[in-house]
Amino acid sequence: MIKKITLFIIAFLPICKLIIAQNNSTKGWHLLSQSKDSFYGVDLAKAYQFIKEKKRKANTVIIAVLDSGVDTTHEDLKANLWRNPKEIPNNGIDDDGNGYIDDVYGWNFLGGKDGRNLKKASGENTRFYHQFKSKFFGKKIDTSLMNIEEKYIYKSWIRSTYAIEISTDEQTNVAYVEIALRSLKRFDKILREDMGKDTFTTEELEKYAPKTDLGKKAKMGYLNGMKIFTFESDIKNTEVIEELNNYVEGKKAAIEAKDKAPADIRAEFIKDNYADINDKFYGNNDVMGENAKHGTHVSGIIAAQRNNGIGMDGVADNVQIMTLRVVPDGDEYDKDIALAIFYAVDNGAKIINMSFGKSFSPEKRWVDSAIEYAASKDVLIIHAAGNEKSNLEIKENYPNPYFLISQKKATNFLTIGASSDEKISGSLTANFSNYGKETVDFFAPGEKIYSTLPGGNQYGNLDGTSFASPLVAGIAGLLRSYYPELSAMQIKEALEKSATKIEDRFTTFIPGTTTKTSFSELCKNGGIVNALTAITNADKMKLVVKETPIKTQMVVPQKSSFKPLKIKG
Repeated sequence: MIKKITLFIIAFLPICKLIIAQNNSTKGWHLLSQSKDSFYGVDLAKAYQFIKEKKRKANTVIIAVLDSGVDTTHEDLKANLWRNPKEIPNNGIDDDGNGYIDDVYGWNFLGGKDGRNLKKASGENTRFYHQFKSKFFGKKIDTSLMNIEEKYIYKSWIRSTYAIEISTDEQTNVAYVEIALRSLKRFDKILREDMGKDTFTTEELEKYAPKTDLGKKAKMGYLNGMKIFTFESDIKNTEVIEELNNYVEGKKAAIEAKDKAPADIRAEFIKDNYADINDKFYGNNDVMGENAKHGTHVSGIIAAQRNNGIGMDGVADNVQIMTLRVVPDGDEYDKDIALAIFYAVDNGAKIINMSFGKSFSPEKRWVDSAIEYAASKDVLIIHAAGNEKSNLEIKENYPNPYFLISQKKATNFLTIGASSDEKISGSLTANFSNYGKETVDFFAPGEKIYSTLPGGNQYGNLDGTSFASPLVAGIAGLLRSYYPELSAMQIKEALEKSATKIEDRFTTFIPGTTTKTSFSELCKNGGIVNALTAITNADKMKLVVKETPIKTQMVVPQKSSFKPLKIKG
């Protein structure tokens, strides 16, 4: 039983486990140099030395972070947050007339006008399956009568019917986890009483001598549970319980999802007309929300204040983070993503980081339109490849740069996989990272990445392609700051050509396997991003005169363009 639970947790729990304590030899390894420090980091110190020698002056660049929210009070972030210059804080007036009241730091598209925030959302596969079940279930469908979008919807729905299935083995394993969780909760309650405090780490517990026999038994049981679930030694008890609770609740909901449509939580909290993309002035200005850990960590990687003697250093020294909350616990909504991209572009962002993803995108045309709009305004979009250790040549992953209607590919979009280091994991690829010879552009460090965390100026490590993507966004911000004359396409090219080519098959594995490979088989540019090479590339590029972009707007109907299908039988 223990083996089953262990394997199940490794395979299915969220990748982004919190690790507070650090091994000083690896703390901040992602910024280091392979030649100087023997870590396959991004070579940041040398990049700054290059800039210093060139005596380039910096311009401020706005980077929009589409994520779960950001702790705007964090000591290492607050100086580098974007503040809307046209908005007077907390006066209840839309001073700049953009339709969003008191949008000082950005906007929360997961909020209600009453101040409440949506924290959890169902999976898109479940929403998608039930949205189109009445159209397709048990019907004979003639795809030859469909247009491009209708075929896409139908094929995606067929895929959702498989995705919504939960195997008997998986249901059994969920039951095992739930039983183990009950025991952990019991041990946790006893230990909190024995220790006289509500929060503790496994490391602290190992050093603690319980006062009672009951406490001794609870300590042994709790520590055994941590080994079974493979949690790091410095994760807090509250986070362990929350993560396992979320996992069990999510899986139980997934088991019920085939026969029971998910509750429309969005209608309760946000109360917009989701089917109407023009109904866009919803939400509130609470950009922190209730689950800001992910977004705060992402933002710190990009823009934590450099050289201030506290915490850690972000990648870029002259950037401002614009916060756009679009990622709940669960799958994000296409409408929020599209409108957040439009907001970011219209309010001056030159780079957009998107550290999220999902396997279904029913309103893909809305997101495509926003990406195309960003391209027309010279804005670079950087997206995490995902953490399912899957080949994106085969597995669908959204958002992506492939436009549904035109069948063209966006020219302003990068997809980033997560690299590691031999001294971190034994492989130069992170075991969880998605990959793709043509679909992933290159890799960046994404395992044991040290950055800011919310709730009292905290810091810690997280794992995921979610944290490789902002590393690239930070380097892009560095390039756009010191070379403002270069276009988004040129910055993209400088980054692509910076990838350190690694053909060593002894230290590189296909993620999720023990099969050796080379980076040229895992991504388009065959390696790991390098800040020094990227900025050297930028320095060599010539100014390309930018044409004034044609003013465009989202061209989508007020109602869904999905037409009634001609159904046989």
